Amino acid sequence: MTIHGDHPFIPPESERDPIRRLRGRLGGAVSLWTAGQGTDRVGLTVSSLLISPGEPGHVLGLIDPESELADALRADEVVVVQFLRYPQRQLADAFAGQFPAPGGAFRLGEEFGGWIDTDWGPLLAGASSWLGARTTGASPDTVGWSQLFDCVIEHIQLGDDNDALEHRRGRYRRP
Repeated sequence: MTIHGDHPFIPPESERDPIRRLRGRLGGAVSLWTAGQGTDRVGLTVSSLLISPGEPGHVLGLIDPESELADALRADEVVVVQFLRYPQRQLADAFAGQFPAPGGAFRLGEEFGGWIDTDWGPLLAGASSWLGARTTGASPDTVGWSQLFDCVIEHIQLGDDNDALEHRRGRYRRP
């Protein structure tokens, strides 16, 4: 058996996609986008997003077109975008499909106080900063491997972000 410092499943740098590597150097806040109610809740961890100020303000997100969230946004048109904290990094991984979540990723939210139903979808109880938004109704554009969803911000709650979860170069960080 060989022990080495490299990740055994990540290809060597020379074989990695340079665009993804460049994007990883941007870093950014880790958000959880959730939609639906009751047993029809869906969610996805998203770090490729942009807040555009204006009247009204918009949140734009690059969403996997094959995700349940993309299906929900095309049908229901409302979404909660909540910004995660450093202690919630396993929750971020579960909603990204990178961490096992027996019973579903929403079950992992119970350790953080559970979920509150809002007019825009499920909100993690105790979420510090979050927004409720509605898609513009326009068909999302395909951008690279993602679909660009443009959502009008209808509600904002701002809170303390001292322990915000950030992602840069494949790793979670604190600000």
